Amino acid sequence: MTTTDYYKTLGVARTATAEEIKKAYRKLAVKYHPDRNPDNAKAEEKFKEISEAYAVLSDAEKRRGYDAFGHGEFHRHYSQEDIFRGFDAGGMFKEFGLGEDIFSSLFGSGQRPRGRGRAGSGGGAGFEDFFGDFGRTRRAPRPKGPDINYDLAISLTEAVFGAQKLVAFNTDQGVSKLTVKVPAGVQNGKKLRLTGQGYPGPEGGTTGDLFITIRVESHPHFSLEGRDLIRDVTVKPTEALLGTTVRVETLDGKNLEIKVPPGTSAGARFRLRGLGAPGPNGEARGDLYVRINVAAPGPLTDKQKELLQALAEEGL
Repeated sequence: MTTTDYYKTLGVARTATAEEIKKAYRKLAVKYHPDRNPDNAKAEEKFKEISEAYAVLSDAEKRRGYDAFGHGEFHRHYSQEDIFRGFDAGGMFKEFGLGEDIFSSLFGSGQRPRGRGRAGSGGGAGFEDFFGDFGRTRRAPRPKGPDINYDLAISLTEAVFGAQKLVAFNTDQGVSKLTVKVPAGVQNGKKLRLTGQGYPGPEGGTTGDLFITIRVESHPHFSLEGRDLIRDVTVKPTEALLGTTVRVETLDGKNLEIKVPPGTSAGARFRLRGLGAPGPNGEARGDLYVRINVAAPGPLTDKQKELLQALAEEGL
């Protein structure tokens, strides 16, 4: 194989969707299919190249490994048997009247592929020559590489509204850096799994995963109970008794006014709907509860003592 970049082989961008990759392969495979190019060694070689590229890029896990390692390093971890295991694209040729058994016999059952000459003529170098002993024997599954565990500290604001965080961790290839999407509403202790970002498996086995444990840092003014945010607001004893209006800043920076009615006791809560955190599975946002604390007065002046004594005599 002279292939150096699977994306270039199929003529697609590295950001191509699965459907775009399939469409590109189908167009090229029909063009270079051996049934349409009898006794054409160049076309046959091209068909093999695009089939290998599609076998990798059409498989989400293999594609992640290819993107992570690059072409050369990828082939150190994935054998040809790994690349074509479970691959069967022959059905897409049926409507064109082309031989679909070229794939079902080679990749479908995992048994030894049948030899095939050019265009089924029995002559020339066919797929068996190219793939050699693929499928003739099955190796024992290779062990998966070790996982990597990483603790990620985020603010309460990032936990509620989501964030993009850059993480750096050590691997066998040195320090790896990844941008991780922290979903809105993530809970403290939640584990995020990034498949194929761990250590390579022994003898080309499957790469391990990266597990990121979320650690939500405490906030000086807010706390989180499920999907509800709690904010403490302190008022004077006279404000609690006579009533007042307090200004509250929400976690997303809005300034709201809350009326505290006369006779409010310490610990009373006032609810602001829809200003809490979303659920981890996309549920609607919870509420913000403003919790009232009543401040104990400091040392009293003589006048204050006199007034309080008068209130006590009035039964307050």
